[in-house]
Amino acid sequence: MEIFYGHISGSLAHLDADESAHCVRVLRHREGDTIDVIDGEGTLFHCRLTLADAKGAEAEVLSEEADWGSHPYHLTLAVCPTKNIDRYEWMVEKATEIGVDVIAPVIGDRSERKVLKTDRLRRLVLSATKQSLKGRIPEVQEPVSVRDFIASAVGIKIICYCSDEIEARCGIMEVSSGVYPLKPSHLRSTPLHHSETDDNTDNSFSVLIGPEGDFSPEEVKLALEAGFVPVHLGSSRLRTETAAIVATTAIYLNNQPTK
Repeated sequence: MEIFYGHISGSLAHLDADESAHCVRVLRHREGDTIDVIDGEGTLFHCRLTLADAKGAEAEVLSEEADWGSHPYHLTLAVCPTKNIDRYEWMVEKATEIGVDVIAPVIGDRSERKVLKTDRLRRLVLSATKQSLKGRIPEVQEPVSVRDFIASAVGIKIICYCSDEIEARCGIMEVSSGVYPLKPSHLRSTPLHHSETDDNTDNSFSVLIGPEGDFSPEEVKLALEAGFVPVHLGSSRLRTETAAIVATTAIYLNNQPTK
């Protein structure tokens, strides 16, 4: 299935120069051909090509599908950039394929990479969105500090941390399914999604992944004070980008609609 990204105006879909060139020059679509276009906001439009221009193709909208390829949760994935940028780009691509809503690069106290260009990440996200048959393109935010992200995070807030030194951690599968110990020392469990006074009822997650050297103790303490749940991702020692994919996959698998 070929998917194009375009701007929808009334009953017309407009493709930019890159998408038009791919449609007309590479795939050799001609006027009258049917094509599928996403608007990046979650809707798929079935269209008929009316202008086969490699610099600015246009298509008539025939029908549409809302929430196409959507997932029943909202995930903000905040990950410190890796020293090897290729690993980070791989993570962004795969997280998009699985199901993420916001990619939020964060710079930690121990981050080796302090600068990140987001233009290429947005191109990778667009390509992965189309490849994985999704209608909504994840937002790629500009980098902020770990501390700033902690202060602004919403939903079920998760920090993936490599040690139990500051506070004992829960398993990612427990937290991503909406149930986890209120405090590690307590035996009882508390459901996250069913409290009338909790702002987590929208099935929203914010996941924080540290750099190669992990978070500083000060960052972890700040996150815990802000309501983050410390979690582990199993017994294996994972690279930053692998940890991000494991967490994304856990939330994806634990929040699929029951049939």
